[in-house]
Amino acid sequence: MTAMETESSETVVTKALSSTGPDIDEVVIHPLVLLSVADHYHRVARGTRKRVVGVLLGQSHRGKIDVLNSFALPFEEDIRNPSVFYFDHNFLEEMIRLFRKVNTKETIVGFYSTGPSIRPNDLRIHDICKRYVRIPIFCIIDIRPDRQELPVKAYKVVEQVHHAGQAVTRQFDHVSTQMGAMEAEEIGVAHLLRDINDPTVSTVMSLIQGKLNGLQSLTEKLLTAKKYLQACAEGKCKVNTEIVDHLQTIVSLLPNLNTPDLVHAMIVKTNDMHMAVYLASLIRSVIALHDLVNNKIRYGEDGMQDNDEALAQEEEKKEEEKLKDTGNKKDGGK
Repeated sequence: MTAMETESSETVVTKALSSTGPDIDEVVIHPLVLLSVADHYHRVARGTRKRVVGVLLGQSHRGKIDVLNSFALPFEEDIRNPSVFYFDHNFLEEMIRLFRKVNTKETIVGFYSTGPSIRPNDLRIHDICKRYVRIPIFCIIDIRPDRQELPVKAYKVVEQVHHAGQAVTRQFDHVSTQMGAMEAEEIGVAHLLRDINDPTVSTVMSLIQGKLNGLQSLTEKLLTAKKYLQACAEGKCKVNTEIVDHLQTIVSLLPNLNTPDLVHAMIVKTNDMHMAVYLASLIRSVIALHDLVNNKIRYGEDGMQDNDEALAQEEEKKEEEKLKDTGNKKDGGK
């Protein structure tokens, strides 16, 4: 059985495996999960082409799954033969027993992998997780540092029948994913970022870098939408009305920048911002020059103290040494 992602919408009869219970509409990943997965990868598979696999713990409520915690699993697979892999069931059972003693509210909600893509063994791992949870989710957590978009993708398994009389195939279907955190987690992440912050990088530079990363991610999304629309126009894939409606909504929300009033307002706003930056630069330069003049006055041209003061201090030291020497001679003569 091969696991694949559905890129184009086809006329299929789809039935989610979660039909026996509430369907999964949204997955929320908490920061502790990302930290645990990154630590797991760097301990086990750093510098290799291997991936790591683990179990996700959390809570489920009305189709929304909060992934709060995770733990690693001993996992090995043969790259040449995808059907061969090792999954430690005894370790999984023992970890489940220990976690129930610590926190009974957190239950198994699925499993994770560092991917970065879906592999054939993922459906078999999904079947193993179904022994512990009715509707397991599958999360691919991309730990590569050069990724600018959200590093998490969530999937659920669906059954698809393309034509009547054909066999049912199982595939992974995307689930809406977002990052979330409770107040205590937000405070912990803020302290962690404060500890790893680079003091050589100013706050302005970090803000600009964040804006650039956001624009790069937006560019990737727009290119994906462009490729999809071109494929639809060329007849390579069928049009999905839901996707087209979303794209039309995005286009409708864009402001009309060709109106004279808006152009004038943008120019005025830009000039005001540049004026504030210019004044701040002037004030900073004047303060720096003022400090430089004060230093010259205090320490002299060569960076030392005034010559007169230095000579006076040296003469005072010599006189004190002479007095001490004369006092010592008198004491010795007595």
